[in-house]
Amino acid sequence: MANQVVVPEGASAQPENNLQYRRHFSLIVTGTNIDGPNGLDLSALHCKFSVKRSSNMTPNCADIRVYNLDQNTALKIKKQYTQVIIQGGYNSNFGVIFKGNIKQVIIGRESATDTFIDLNCGDGDLAYNYAVVNTSIASGSSMADQLKQITAPMTSLQTALGGTQPEFQPTILPRGKTLWGTSRDYLRTFAQQNDLTWSIQNEQVEFIRQQGYAPGEAVVLTSKTGMIGTPQQTNIGVNVVCLMNPLINPGRRIKIDNASVAQLKIDLGNPKDPVNLAPPLTADGVYYALVIEQQGDNRGLDWYSKVICCTVNPSTNPINSVPVSYGP
Repeated sequence: MANQVVVPEGASAQPENNLQYRRHFSLIVTGTNIDGPNGLDLSALHCKFSVKRSSNMTPNCADIRVYNLDQNTALKIKKQYTQVIIQGGYNSNFGVIFKGNIKQVIIGRESATDTFIDLNCGDGDLAYNYAVVNTSIASGSSMADQLKQITAPMTSLQTALGGTQPEFQPTILPRGKTLWGTSRDYLRTFAQQNDLTWSIQNEQVEFIRQQGYAPGEAVVLTSKTGMIGTPQQTNIGVNVVCLMNPLINPGRRIKIDNASVAQLKIDLGNPKDPVNLAPPLTADGVYYALVIEQQGDNRGLDWYSKVICCTVNPSTNPINSVPVSYGP
């Protein structure tokens, strides 16, 4: 049976060296008004997980399977626990790779000897679906003031506005207005007005500039820092696989040696198809992490980060010059 522990902070840090050995893993479930800052630590059990995160506004998701958990503890999790925190990586590079709410719990048996509990989780899923704005904004309010009102209903649903935000337009409301609708719809409008994209990352609302990237140094991927196999060029950028790296987040820059990238193979059966148009490999080898999938098994072989990268400046991608027909 799992023991109660205090949830660790788990902030990622830049590895002190290039050596990646001794996997480090933590899985903690918590519940509002159950344990306060404490939770149930399931890290010592056999766990498999798949985490998918992107810079899109659709909530990130995680599927977790824990084996041979005490039946009473499994029932307690199903009835009372609401949140989960996954941390992974190595001793030299360890941090949070997912934080969100538990949407569904399934208890079952995989074989004659092994039972399991599945946790289907979403990052900011409650706030995305149920946060509703119902307020008035006074004349003279700035963009930052409006944003606080839009995200205020999300706070009670375990999602808050991130601490560091880009600069907004200096627009001031000439007159007051009433807001009524879902927070996500107002966030979409707010992002468009400020030339931004928005998403929820580890239960925080974050913004990134259009044709921009998240702050911080680029994560360098080479064979010495965990890159596996050969990166593959695509029609939007590059796909790359590496050892699990919690530093790679949506919007973060990735630096890859372009000499190691396999060129896109075109479809000769339909050479004019837009999927055959590949953007040029960037001169500095820097790309934008669009989608990150973390695959982990703390007692198996899987311990990877699969990253879909795109060019930092999409205007250089020839596929964007292809006319799109939306029908008559």
